[in-house]
Amino acid sequence: MASTRTGVHQISDRYVAEHAALNPNAATYLGILGHDEELTDFSPDGHAARAELAERALREVEAAEPADDSERNAKAVFLERIGLELEIHEAGLDESALNVIASPVQDVRQVFDLMPTGTAEEWAVIAKRLAKVPAALRGLRESLGSAADAGRVAAVRQVNRVAEQCETWAGQRGGRPFFATLIEAADGVHGVDRALRADLEAAAESATEAYADLARYLRTDLAPRAPKKDAVGADVYRLWSRYFTGARLDLPEAYEWGWAEFARIEAEMKQVAGRIRSGATLAEAAAALDADPRYQVHGQDAFQAWMQQLSDKALVDLRGVHFDIPDQLMKLECRIAPPGGGVGAYYTGPTEDFTRPGRMWWSVPADKEEFSTWREVTTVYHEGVPGHHLQVATAVYQSAELNQFQRLMCWVSGHGEGWALYAERLMRELGYLDDDGDLLGMLDAHLFRAARVVVDIGMHLELPIPAGTGFHEGERWTPELGLEFMLTRTITDPAHVRDEIDRYLGWPGQAPSYKIGERLWLAAREDAARRGGDAFDLKTFHGQALRMGAMGLDTLRDRLADL
Repeated sequence: MASTRTGVHQISDRYVAEHAALNPNAATYLGILGHDEELTDFSPDGHAARAELAERALREVEAAEPADDSERNAKAVFLERIGLELEIHEAGLDESALNVIASPVQDVRQVFDLMPTGTAEEWAVIAKRLAKVPAALRGLRESLGSAADAGRVAAVRQVNRVAEQCETWAGQRGGRPFFATLIEAADGVHGVDRALRADLEAAAESATEAYADLARYLRTDLAPRAPKKDAVGADVYRLWSRYFTGARLDLPEAYEWGWAEFARIEAEMKQVAGRIRSGATLAEAAAALDADPRYQVHGQDAFQAWMQQLSDKALVDLRGVHFDIPDQLMKLECRIAPPGGGVGAYYTGPTEDFTRPGRMWWSVPADKEEFSTWREVTTVYHEGVPGHHLQVATAVYQSAELNQFQRLMCWVSGHGEGWALYAERLMRELGYLDDDGDLLGMLDAHLFRAARVVVDIGMHLELPIPAGTGFHEGERWTPELGLEFMLTRTITDPAHVRDEIDRYLGWPGQAPSYKIGERLWLAAREDAARRGGDAFDLKTFHGQALRMGAMGLDTLRDRLADL
């Protein structure tokens, strides 16, 4: 979309277009056309080129005089976000990025999930991009090696777990190669002739081998150079915490608050568990719910249909009553994610023209066939409506008020995940979680997020466990204690817990952003209600807040104080 904006908005729009050219994977995620045949250059030169663009745009925005309030807000958002991107680059953390959930290794694989596959022309584009996977992974290896030479290597736990993911996608861990499965969908598409099918097969084979080669490199070259210690330490943690929250947190205070929030939620869960079965512990109540046919879904297709039905109902029920939801937002697709990634649900936003809708993806073990819905009702509200889909797609829809950077590129975990966790609580307030089973699932999700604050900060800063917690009091956090705590003090699925510990250790500062963000959203709502008195309207507050788009929590606090 050609920009007619001036000043801050124009610079921001131009940055999105130029960044898309340097980051084709991101362009696909954002729905920016013209780059789908390419893959992002993850070599040191590629990282340097994107950093140079960011630095230039940052100088231009700093020098620009905002024309109105919308540009003043846009300037604050751009300077905070892009400034942090540059800090991360200058610290060398982009070149060394390697973790089990959100690093270039996953990015190259997952971008194919978002590509259209309905025509022969679209499959020809996929074939061209597939053929470039080996070069993209070679560039990534170059960056990982360069970072290692400078003494920056992810912990060996991350290196080995990512190698396992690569082996899964290469078909070396019991399943079929991802890319071979991907191109099967071209069969029967009109216009996909023998020549195109041959191109797809050759490209899929080379992409598969490239992931196998990357797995070997990680195990034989990088792992011996990787530190055994998982904790990143205070300096790196503070930088990532600022990136994920958009705030300069008082980490000791956040750690202490996390413990208090955990105890509060745990106490309420015990009351609910007692109603489910008199005298039951949390684990016993969870076992009773898992065995209850009312909460059972059999098979992945049936689970996908269940979450689609629940998501559709939430959209229809909330529209016009609690939220103003435009027609373009009324489509949300629910899908099972390809195997090999981390366990759990995630959301991808719509394109600017909404031709690709928002999507809720559920990543489950390939052999999992039995699902307990009481655990997952709240997750549908978190990922869908009124959670991520309503939040992200509302911002995309605000083309008259927000520039492209604000609508498409700006994502702050504390803002986004904080809203989605707040959305779960809101659905309880609105009466959608009155069933004690579904309520226990929602409370466990919140207990899990409170535990994340404690465990993530505790493990990376190696803090002592305080007295009165009933858990290894006085000892300092280790990954082993983190795993034990999550397995024994929450009722989350054990396979999910083990996956989560690896995630925290490789993605420092992200896990606490959910609860910390929710904390701010709740405080802002209480403040607005207090100032508004009888005139306060929750629907209006939500609409105004969502239409502002994403921003760091410090910026959000200032903006919400004006509502």
